[in-house]
This record gives sequence, C-alpha cells and structure tokens, in this order.
Amino acid sequence: MSRQFDDLMLGSIELFCLTAEQSSFTAAAARAGLTPAAVSRAISRLEQRLGVRLFSRTTRQVRLTDDGRAYFLQCRQALNQLAEAERELSGQQQKASGTLRISLPTPLGHYRILPLLPQFRAQHPEVQLDLQLSDRNVDLLAEGYDLAVRGRAQPDSSLVARKLIDAELVVVATPGYFARAGTPLSPDALAGHDCLQFLLPRSGQPVPWLFRRDGVDVEVETSGQIHTREQLLSAVTLVRHGAGLLQTYRFIVEDDLARGSLHEVLQDYGGRSRPFSLLYAGARHMPLRLRVFIDFLLRAFGQAV
Repeated sequence: MSRQFDDLMLGSIELFCLTAEQSSFTAAAARAGLTPAAVSRAISRLEQRLGVRLFSRTTRQVRLTDDGRAYFLQCRQALNQLAEAERELSGQQQKASGTLRISLPTPLGHYRILPLLPQFRAQHPEVQLDLQLSDRNVDLLAEGYDLAVRGRAQPDSSLVARKLIDAELVVVATPGYFARAGTPLSPDALAGHDCLQFLLPRSGQPVPWLFRRDGVDVEVETSGQIHTREQLLSAVTLVRHGAGLLQTYRFIVEDDLARGSLHEVLQDYGGRSRPFSLLYAGARHMPLRLRVFIDFLLRAFGQAV
C-alpha cells in the first residue's frame, strides 16, 4: 500500500491531539519541547490538508470546532492504539507506566480517593497521576481524560460505568444552630429552617434533599439564605460554622459527628444514598496503567474486579 501519512503529518496529528488536550498552543508546545509557533504551523498544515478549521482561536483560549472535536476523538483513539501496540511488542505491558489523567469529584476525591494514592504509587512507581478535582462533569474524551469518577451519570453511551460506592446521606448542623433554631423532627419541618443550598454546576438548580418516609423514597425541596456553587465543600465549611442545616455525605462529616461538633438529625427518615461510578472509554486495548488503577480503586472500595 502507498503511504498516506509522512513523518511530518503524523507529528502534526500528535501535536493537534496535544493542543486539544491542553486547550493551548503554548501549553502543548511546552509539553512537546517546541515553540508555540511550531505547534501553530503544524495545526495549520493539518487544517490545510483536511480543508476544515480544527480550532476556534481567540487571544485568550483555543477551542475545538465541531469538526475538530470529531477528528480529535478518532485521532486520540488511533494514537492510543499505536502506543499500546508498541508497548505490547516491546514488553512494556509487563509493568504499568506512563501518565494517567484523572478527574475526581471534590468531596470523594479529598476524603476517600486522594488518601489512597500514595499506596497506589508505591505499587506502581512508574505511573504518573495528573489529577483534576472538580464537581463539574468533564467531557472525558474531548478534554483528554483517561478516567473520571462522578456522582451523576453522563449521557455518553460510549463510556463504561463501574459502580464504586453508594455514599450515604445525612442531615447535620452544629449544636449552636439547633440551640438557636430548634431541631426539625420531620422533613416537612425543614420549611422553617435555614437549609444550605448547593447549586448543580450544569443547571444552577438546588440539589433536592433525599429521604425515605414509610419505606418510600421522597425528594424534598428546601430553602435557605446561602447558596453555594461549584464546590460542595464550601457548603460543608458553612455548616461547620453554624450557618444552617446541610444534607451531605456521611464520609465527609463522620469525624465531626464523632467529635460532637456536628449533630445528625432526621435519622428516622434516612437510608438514602447517591452512587459514585468510574467512567472510562470502552476500548479493547486498555493501557495497563489504566487497568491497574481501575482494579486498585475497585478493590479499595470493596467492589468486584
């Protein structure tokens, strides 16, 4: 067969993928050890060959066009398969190595996953971890992540979802708040209380509070004078300082409850939880570094591998 790609064009495709992942010519150039001008020229060569614009460029950022996004998804997968083929032939698959880009939700990341990572690194010292902590649902493929942990399912059917944990919910406040405002004895009584609101990043709507009443799962809309966005842990800081009531995950406040600095209420209406899952692209040739990390987390959380 005749050659379709010369070395220069293959290099341009690699630089295109790197720029898409970094959303910056400058950052891509730094990772590749080139100048931003060299990266820009490579992208221009690729755009001229394809006859489409791959990026929308402004003075502040570089973003994929619709055509660029579609091309990136195909190129990233193809480059990954080439890299895996080389590793298999060279025997590198015998030892996990390389960089994993991982997106974690803020609360589960801080309280449950980050403390585990030194143990993982001790087992796999040649794997580098590039971590992003955010309560925003990242676009796993478009933003170049190998793995995400999320509490809400994404509509992308091309992703594999593996249950990691069902995180129990509790309603808490400080003893000082209860002394000042009284103790709610039922979910209906929350209407008379200052309930801290966390607004969902995508919709801007408050997260409903979940309860179980007479064996039936119910959602309760609450209200309060303080709304927080982006970072769920900001609401946790507020509740620890007596700002109101909060429904949050037990794993976040279990030490506060043990010390007595926070008290739990509405236990008779408890038992609800929210799931967190691992999300990753389904691929026949999964990098060994990703496979061992997935297995490590599943074992750490008591799930079947």
